[in-house]
Amino acid sequence: DDEDWKPTDPQSSVSPNAAKMSATREKNAAATRTAKPKEQKRPKVTKGPRDAKPRAPRKPAAEQKTTSKRAKDAAEAGVPGIKRKKSHRLSFIVSQVPGTSNWGDEGSSQVHPPVKKENLKEEDFTFDEPCLKKQKTSGACQGQPTARPLLEGQPCSLKNELNMNWNVTELLSALTCVEKWVCANIILLLREENTVPFMVRYRKEMINHLDADAVRDVQIVYEELCSLAKKTNSVIQTLKKDGVLTPELEKTMRSCRSTDELDHVYSPYKKGSKLTKARRAKALGLEAAASALINAPQTLDLSTWVQPATQGLSSLKEVTTDCFSYPPLIGIIYFVTIQSSVSKTALKEKEQDKSGSKKAGAEHGKPKDIEKFHLYFEFTCNIQRIQPHQTLAINRGESLKILTVKVNIPDRVKSDFTWWCVNNRWRPKSMAKEEHKAIIMNAVDDSYKRLILPFLTRSYRTKLTSAAEKESIAMFVRNLRQRLLVCPVRGCVIMGVDPGFRHGCKLAILSPTSQIIHTDVLYLHNAGQQREAEKLRHLMTKYSCTKVVIGNGTACRETETFFADLIARRFFHPLDVSYCITNEAGASIYSVSPEAVKEMPDLDPNLRSAVSIGRRVQDPLGELVKIDPKHLGIGTYQHDVSAGALKAALEGVVQECVSFVGVDINICSEILMRHVAGLNAGRARNITEWREQNGPFTNREQLKLVKGMGPKSYQQCAGFIRIDPQTLQSVKSSPQPAATVTGKAATKKCKGKTGVKTADSLNPLDQTCIHPESYSVAQRFLSLVDGSVDQIGSAVLKHCVESKIKTNSVEELARVVDSTPETLKIIIDGLTQPPGFDIRQNFGQPDFKRGIVSISDLQPGTVLTGRVDNTTLFGSFVDIGVGRSGLIHKSKITLDKLPVSQRRRSLALGPGERVEVRVLNVDSQRGRISLDLIRVLQ
Repeated sequence: DDEDWKPTDPQSSVSPNAAKMSATREKNAAATRTAKPKEQKRPKVTKGPRDAKPRAPRKPAAEQKTTSKRAKDAAEAGVPGIKRKKSHRLSFIVSQVPGTSNWGDEGSSQVHPPVKKENLKEEDFTFDEPCLKKQKTSGACQGQPTARPLLEGQPCSLKNELNMNWNVTELLSALTCVEKWVCANIILLLREENTVPFMVRYRKEMINHLDADAVRDVQIVYEELCSLAKKTNSVIQTLKKDGVLTPELEKTMRSCRSTDELDHVYSPYKKGSKLTKARRAKALGLEAAASALINAPQTLDLSTWVQPATQGLSSLKEVTTDCFSYPPLIGIIYFVTIQSSVSKTALKEKEQDKSGSKKAGAEHGKPKDIEKFHLYFEFTCNIQRIQPHQTLAINRGESLKILTVKVNIPDRVKSDFTWWCVNNRWRPKSMAKEEHKAIIMNAVDDSYKRLILPFLTRSYRTKLTSAAEKESIAMFVRNLRQRLLVCPVRGCVIMGVDPGFRHGCKLAILSPTSQIIHTDVLYLHNAGQQREAEKLRHLMTKYSCTKVVIGNGTACRETETFFADLIARRFFHPLDVSYCITNEAGASIYSVSPEAVKEMPDLDPNLRSAVSIGRRVQDPLGELVKIDPKHLGIGTYQHDVSAGALKAALEGVVQECVSFVGVDINICSEILMRHVAGLNAGRARNITEWREQNGPFTNREQLKLVKGMGPKSYQQCAGFIRIDPQTLQSVKSSPQPAATVTGKAATKKCKGKTGVKTADSLNPLDQTCIHPESYSVAQRFLSLVDGSVDQIGSAVLKHCVESKIKTNSVEELARVVDSTPETLKIIIDGLTQPPGFDIRQNFGQPDFKRGIVSISDLQPGTVLTGRVDNTTLFGSFVDIGVGRSGLIHKSKITLDKLPVSQRRRSLALGPGERVEVRVLNVDSQRGRISLDLIRVLQ
């Protein structure tokens, strides 16, 4: 309890009293001898804290001995880690590294020292341990899944397959804070090539009702562990080929739990890497001298090791320099701050811009970029309190050479660390000369300045950046989901307007089914406005168009004013015309894409933009999936995060949204079909070709006739594909490019599908969310409630189902029909939902308006309603109809202002949500509006 730096008890306090430490060790040893019969139970007591929180497994406490401390301490090394203590600012943890000697090794280290957790505070900042946030499983059945007994041998097989020293299920559970049995089931489902949407909807009992984000997090971590195992095996093979692999080193590498840890262990052995002092000293034969310095310093005479003809031993100075390597210890440090300031280069460019000098060759807009970072010119923040958006902003400023960044580590770290190394870890066993002590002191000082301090700085920056990137990507994902699930505006003719000055406003009139009726260009902001207004009225009257969608790009404000003035004068009477503003981000990029050219080959790219703007309101999901998500103007710092991770996350949420909404296989576009779970570009193209050659699909079974549609692909996509009888009838009645052929002919046209037999009759269950694998259960349930498939979606069947559920619980009914409660709930939803049910109907639609408000009309205290346009890491931007979005700072979004259903979400407000706000401040000069959230409108 009196030694702060000893590896067996990292929680103990510092005491410089050596006599007291010796007495304490003797007292502990005596107590151990007295309690000898209970000695074998000590590891169980030490393991207790490991189960207190779901964290990564630590090294067994049995490996930590209290005897012969100095001899074993010299063979140990530590790694980066962060852990809070209640009473001390810093501590150093040392763990066992195989193959090290009393005088230190080349830097390889074991990465998981034992850590006690009883004293950790809830708000403590811990880098090397998983986030304490639990994945939400509210409303979930907490019982074990029926498939769980099948997975008893799964963890062992996975461990053997990955060939690592850790259990993948336990480590995955610790890193994601998800139960072990759930992780084991998710691993099994992923290995069986199941998609996330399929698991979330049709395997709820196996994943304990986790949502898609939680399952995706587990999937990402599992893939990272598999990549780590693959890289570890590759590194081990390389070292074995080079002849430097030892059993201890291999064991250490197979115990690494992250790529950073593996790189830390492997770095001294990389080809071309600079030889460390420890390995160089060993090669020179100085290991015996270093051991003598610790064990018997009175017998050590360094002058006898001088060999004038040998480089490195030619003088006493070289011998003393190479005798000791640095101790590979990584500190656990608190009160560490990150500091940013304006760089000298940026100041020089700013001064040259003011003086009008051009010889620096600065880019246009550079001074403006410098001013964007004025908040970080003199910025200092504790690493425990810095926000993710601040980290990304500092990184961006540093990459642009506008900011210089420094990590400040307290000076006390060096002094305390040096004291502990000299007086505890490498304290000679007998009296040593001053020159011998100086050797140890110089080695410790050199290791801290040259190796430990830079490594700590890199480690802190890397961890902060990684955490900020994950939060930024999560924000992108949530914003995109909200944007894709906006309720479509159906059943009316819509005019899409791409506003412009010089080249005019591009118009596209779309039918209720999104077909292009008419396109035109009107010059609403030039001379002859009255003539253009008459032409506009003629078009809207001719096609009975009452809804206008204006893109929020150039000339948006002027175009909105033009339409608002006409509406106020009742210019379109008797039509009741209204308009809305929509985000046109990505429309220009899409208009020149190969997909747009294929879809609208005869239209000018500018007119394609108008079509895209109109369709974004008619069917947001169907239109926005055509555009790369990173071009939709959602989230922040998209260029500062990992492009691969961002792309994978956004593609995952697009697949999730498309699958959960469902697609009508007979009318959906090929681009939309690509994003259905289980399908890809090739299968979507084959389905479209089959549909063109053979006519519309009459049932889901016919999907098996499509080339490339195997059993697994069919299983994954079948539940998300709909066959609407009304659409089927309308498609059959319209002229087809080719006549419908028989099943035999269809089989011939599909390579590899010979022998596949499918029914040609219509199955009413194909229009529901019920998976074909559950059709037999659905039939038994219909018989139980005295219903039939022809009554799907009717009030009669809904009444029968509700009456049955009132008398018997869902669990009892599930046992009767031989199914699980989760599957039966899906069947009940599918049978009772009305035809054409869309989950997006519960989300808000765009706000159509007839008047306009200017920013000059706003006053502090004004209460308005608006819709969230974008959510960032520091707040939410709200469109209140004045041409500029106002900002609700995250400090104003408190729990008491949110509905109960949103109080546990990390994204309190998302794009598309209607809110009531109060104006706090208006800065007309800079166009900034500060808002306060009053409430979320349901």
